[in-house]
Amino acid sequence: MFKLIKTVFNTGSVTTKYPFAPMSVSEDFRGKPELDAAQCLSCGACTRACPANALIMETDEKAGTRRWELSTARCIFCGRCEEVCPTHAIKLTQNFELAVTNKADLYEHAVFSLADCSQCQRPFVAQKLLEYVLDTLAQSGVPAAQLSERRKQLQTCPACRRANNMLDSDNISHLRFIKEQQ
Repeated sequence: MFKLIKTVFNTGSVTTKYPFAPMSVSEDFRGKPELDAAQCLSCGACTRACPANALIMETDEKAGTRRWELSTARCIFCGRCEEVCPTHAIKLTQNFELAVTNKADLYEHAVFSLADCSQCQRPFVAQKLLEYVLDTLAQSGVPAAQLSERRKQLQTCPACRRANNMLDSDNISHLRFIKEQQ
């Protein structure tokens, strides 16, 4: 009996003192995702890549805003959002203590402003994303004359761009041939 007690004391502690002492995690641990809203473009790449639909992005045209939301209750901590983010605005932390007492604390959100269409004045794209694309074009060496033309195109919503590119019925060539044959 004394031999068993001596063996138990010599083996030491086999459990961690977790609630009373911090638990260490490995360097490559994938914990709760966090968004750096100042760096986010609100492009929506993370929402498309999320297999658990834990990330959503909603556009409110009346308010002229786009809302990004993370549900930590749905997140499976796969890291796809971190992989696809072009500006590295979303990162997986080492935080694993996600218990909350209020259900609303499971959600995180950020709000981004939208740019208005230069013709119809409806909001359609995130202002930061538009500026990012224009800056990328400028840094790639696009001449200033072409850059101003691109700015006009990029500041126009798809509906107005489509309407600008449509030909009226007088310019459609197939109607001219139909009238001649009659």
